[in-house]
Amino acid sequence: MDAKSVTPGAVALILANPTPESAADVPEIVVQVVDLKPIGSRFAFMASDGEAKVKAILSSHFASEVQSGRLQNLGLVRILNYTCNDIPNKSDKMVIVTKCEVVSQALDAEIKSEVKMEEPSVLMKPKEEDAVISKPNGASPDSIMLKPRHDVKSASQIVSEQRGNAAPAARLAMTRRVHPLISLNPYQGNWVIKVRVTSKGNLRSYRNARGEGHVFNVELTDEDGTQIQATMFNEPAKKFYPVFELGKVYYISKGSLRIANKQFKTVQNDYEMTLNENAVVEEAEGESFIPPVQYNFVKIDMLGPYVGGRELVDIIGVVQSVSPTLSIRRKIDNESIPKRDIVVADDSNKTVTVSLWNDLATTLGEELLDMVDSAPIVAIKSLKVSDFQGVSVSTVGKSTLVINPELPETEKLRAWYESEGKGTSLASVGAGMGASSAGGLRSMYSDRVFLSHITSDPNLGQDKPVFFSLCANISHIKPDQTMWYRACTTCNKKVTEALGSGYWCEGCQKNYEECSLRYIMVIKVSDPTGEAWLSLFNDQAERIVGCSADNLDRIRKEEGDDMFQLKLKEATWVPHLFRVSVAQNEYMGEKRQRITVRSESPVDFAAEARYQLEEIARLTSS
Repeated sequence: MDAKSVTPGAVALILANPTPESAADVPEIVVQVVDLKPIGSRFAFMASDGEAKVKAILSSHFASEVQSGRLQNLGLVRILNYTCNDIPNKSDKMVIVTKCEVVSQALDAEIKSEVKMEEPSVLMKPKEEDAVISKPNGASPDSIMLKPRHDVKSASQIVSEQRGNAAPAARLAMTRRVHPLISLNPYQGNWVIKVRVTSKGNLRSYRNARGEGHVFNVELTDEDGTQIQATMFNEPAKKFYPVFELGKVYYISKGSLRIANKQFKTVQNDYEMTLNENAVVEEAEGESFIPPVQYNFVKIDMLGPYVGGRELVDIIGVVQSVSPTLSIRRKIDNESIPKRDIVVADDSNKTVTVSLWNDLATTLGEELLDMVDSAPIVAIKSLKVSDFQGVSVSTVGKSTLVINPELPETEKLRAWYESEGKGTSLASVGAGMGASSAGGLRSMYSDRVFLSHITSDPNLGQDKPVFFSLCANISHIKPDQTMWYRACTTCNKKVTEALGSGYWCEGCQKNYEECSLRYIMVIKVSDPTGEAWLSLFNDQAERIVGCSADNLDRIRKEEGDDMFQLKLKEATWVPHLFRVSVAQNEYMGEKRQRITVRSESPVDFAAEARYQLEEIARLTSS
């Protein structure tokens, strides 16, 4: 077959064998990709062999192949494994391509050929060795009787005996074909999957308008690395919680699928699974596999839209610095847990602080500390994005970190760093949360409200903090307030004067000769609807005041109160964009509303004008 040609009759081959048992059962199938288009996180196309076409969809992990340009429309692909599903309410089939490889990039045109006549089918005859030839008494020489051999067993007999002797999980595996996760959809009937439990949640209690109950979920991964979240409620939750064990492999059937709720999903899959009391879950004893890690990398300068959301992100970057391990005391149980911060950069010319917790801080974090001078590359999966210091990320229980992974992105990132990144001034993504930055658009322009929206509702933020964006002028900074605290030069935690001399840091459990001052202050801001007091922390305060707390303290001591107050007045009546959180704090037995600045940016007047015009157009059209 020509290297730039399709397999004749490829579509017929696929439809004749809609569910191959394994990749070894798939013949040579090369098709042309026609009408390639995105559908959610996947890409759909028409698979053409020049004579016939069939609808097909690629597994989500092929998205990078399409986005990189390797897999193109009008190109050729070799299908290595697939499954066919019926399209609801239609007679058509959908081919789910689970494995394929690119044969050729885009051709000049779509391949079309004349329809050929099919060859006559071949009549299969039983082998002579499978029968015993005998002649009955008195029969003529031409009379022959065929009798079955008693020592030959049919295939159904053999399979039946194997099932009878097999363990329950093996029986389930042999009863039906094991389906890859990528092939499942809500309209399928019977299916069996073989998956590994890669994350197990706690059995939680809940209470809502419909009553009380329990809920429990797991993340399941198959041999191809495809993931899906399975959720159980009430009795099934209590039934399956002790059954599922982290790291073990299971056969699962009789579950149901539905479109995943984006607000709560934790894996990259368009569907989520529900297991009820009729679901079958059996451990695949003696079987084990390590699923390949599937990354969905987010550029550092695009982390802004994920701030405060439930969705976890994956990043890859060059390590710029690694802090010592700190011991952080949890408020909930007063237990000390290790934490370490690393700063990573990527080719968006931005950096972000990654907080490593628990074992990642003490094991791989220590390894990174030893090799930081060589600028190692790390790929980190499942990070939570917060608005601490503008934008930062931190590991959670299921996060993984790989040093210098064998990925195409690693080579690309290394080439960028050696050629230009090493000598480029890289800014923190948190410091760039302005209106003109791609990552800051959500933080500074989404959820925009006036101050009266916050101050007129005293119950706002009662259950949990809520986030808004403001455009306001700083109207007053009280000069007589406590504007800073003494901080550890290593971890920035509050220090106290040590016995004798120096300063004691509870976080580092060390004495230091010197300390630094860090802002913690309040400012009054105003907009056309009213005014409010905002709490401010060091990074935002430094940008607003224009100097560090150490320098402002020096001005007051060396140049007097007049210069000190003049410095504060210079910062007033200047417009700023603020991203704030609103929460309820209790003080002296009374609940009060606390508005805290999470990020700040000077007003980009061109971007602000565009926003105002869009708002006017929206109001006039409604």
